[in-house]
Amino acid sequence: MRPLDRLPSIRAKLGVVIVATVVGTVLVLGAGARLGIDLPLRVLIATALGLLMVRFLAHGMTFPLREMAAAARAMEAGRHDVRVTATSRDEVGELARAFNTMAAQLADVDRERRDLVANVSHELRTPIGALQALLENLADGVEPPDPRTLRIALAQTERLGRLVAQLLDLSRMESGAQPLAPVPFEVRPLLERALQECALGDHGSVRLRVSVQPGDLAALGDPERVHQVVANLLDNAVRHSPDDGRVWLSAHATDGGAVRIAVDDEGAGIPPEEAERVFERFYRTDGGRAARDGGSGLGLAIARSIADAHGGTLRAERRNPRGCRMVLELPR
Repeated sequence: MRPLDRLPSIRAKLGVVIVATVVGTVLVLGAGARLGIDLPLRVLIATALGLLMVRFLAHGMTFPLREMAAAARAMEAGRHDVRVTATSRDEVGELARAFNTMAAQLADVDRERRDLVANVSHELRTPIGALQALLENLADGVEPPDPRTLRIALAQTERLGRLVAQLLDLSRMESGAQPLAPVPFEVRPLLERALQECALGDHGSVRLRVSVQPGDLAALGDPERVHQVVANLLDNAVRHSPDDGRVWLSAHATDGGAVRIAVDDEGAGIPPEEAERVFERFYRTDGGRAARDGGSGLGLAIARSIADAHGGTLRAERRNPRGCRMVLELPR
């Protein structure tokens, strides 16, 4: 029972405790005098009653603090699901609510850490297992060390290297350990370079186009990081495009002066309910296919981090009648 929870401050509660104790003491002394009780006994009874009253009233004031101390010990032992009672309206109640918020955030961080470890282990297991089996076959003489076998081993090694590089990239971006170097740059040369690099890869019969309006469009940002985002978006668009599909890379200035870079494809698109989830680490709308193609599910998470670091945005939009549009906006 916490009768003082409705009071808005510690000072008000302490005032109530003091007044109640004094009033109770006076009443006991007066009643004892009327009953003819000796003064020492009256003082003893009044003192005992005052202590009991203080203990009763103060218990509710200090209970959240004791709860927080117990919860902190439990969290130290690895339990992040503990919460404390936060019904009072005073400073201790505010502290209890802040403690619960912190505990919930720590629980989320701990869950994300476990998920990250599990996902990284899963992603590493596939290429390592394939590479180990291949090398065992080569060592046992089951398969000859011909160019095809060595290319498979090289592809799995490169996949491991990409995954490790992406994990380091994401870690640096999220910790702020990799600062940007923003400078004015022309958009068209950057997009054309990204398109040429994409065309050198294995993109089948997908046709690539670029359009920049106006031709001398300029933006402010870190060119290398912006190039990294555009290259990732192009790679995703090509991988998800059908044979003889088209991928458009375009850029223009918005009415507000920002630079809008869009990558459009003719693939299956992204369902509206997954438009935000694709930017989560290791999330893939077509996990099986993406895994076979070497996708790790980290590229869009890194791209979103780079966009955020620029003060811009990166979002997914659905195209009609089909396809996906990834939009990167850099502020003026």
